[in-house]
Amino acid sequence: MHPAIPISLVFIGCCSNVVFLELIVKEHHGAGNLITFMQFLFVAAEGFIFTVNFGTKKSVIPLKVYGFMVSFFFVVQVINNYAFNFKIPMTLHIIFRAGSLIASLVLGVLILKRKYPISKHLSVIMITIGICACTWASADSHEADEGESVEHFVFNYVMGVGTLVLSLFLTARMGIYQETIYKEYGKHPKESLFFNHALPLPGFLMVAPDIYKHVLLFNQSDPVGFTSLGLTIPKMWLFLAGNVITQYICIRSVFILTTECSALTVTLVVTLRKFASLILSIVYFKNPFTLLHWLGASLVFIGTFIFTEVLPLKKKEVEKKRQ
Repeated sequence: MHPAIPISLVFIGCCSNVVFLELIVKEHHGAGNLITFMQFLFVAAEGFIFTVNFGTKKSVIPLKVYGFMVSFFFVVQVINNYAFNFKIPMTLHIIFRAGSLIASLVLGVLILKRKYPISKHLSVIMITIGICACTWASADSHEADEGESVEHFVFNYVMGVGTLVLSLFLTARMGIYQETIYKEYGKHPKESLFFNHALPLPGFLMVAPDIYKHVLLFNQSDPVGFTSLGLTIPKMWLFLAGNVITQYICIRSVFILTTECSALTVTLVVTLRKFASLILSIVYFKNPFTLLHWLGASLVFIGTFIFTEVLPLKKKEVEKKRQ
């Protein structure tokens, strides 16, 4: 497959996913568990049919090895969507997830005892300052709901930011574990995608009451009629279907991209995709984005480009061509 195809699908799938996600959380900010469950269920069902052939194909990586990885993946996905329960703005959510290199560097030093050049540390400092600036700006522009006390508003905001920070470090720890597993057993993206979504499904029993509550709320949303089919479907289920399908396109395209391109290219594409999602969220939903937001976001994305050594790589390629 030509790399242009998965790259295009990453942008189309992931950016569309953000639109559907924001449409949902603007009406039901506590629907994170239902969203996560439906995403996991869809990917697991597809993988059960096409990846493990209805359970007849044996996994290359032992299931007991997947246990630790799956636990991380499940918790990270639940936490990411649960952050919306604290009314965290979508723009801040995107910027935080773009700052995952901070946690990767810190855990790389602490766990793997790696040493990084000064440029890496400087880029992470830029990203940290950028995220802090955006957090401050979002808190300043984010207003409390009518009747909500200032103390409750501040508590919710701090809890939401804390949730995103926890998610960053859990994601980085999962990445380190995946790295060690893939070195031993090799990369099996389709298999990993299936088991990471199928094995955690029983865990959703812990949040089943919340899922059921939002199923009822979704059923009560305004109906959308399809005259040619003679059907009416609550609009929130249409938004959820769009979110689940585009999430699958997004994550599947990223997995394909890892097999077609270098890790540097994947990081660059994912970072640019997050920036595109940020711009789309600002423009389409008219989310507040101040000068401080722009400064912080610029530091985050420029710091990411420095960390991935995009510019030095281009310089080396030019020098090789000259020689």
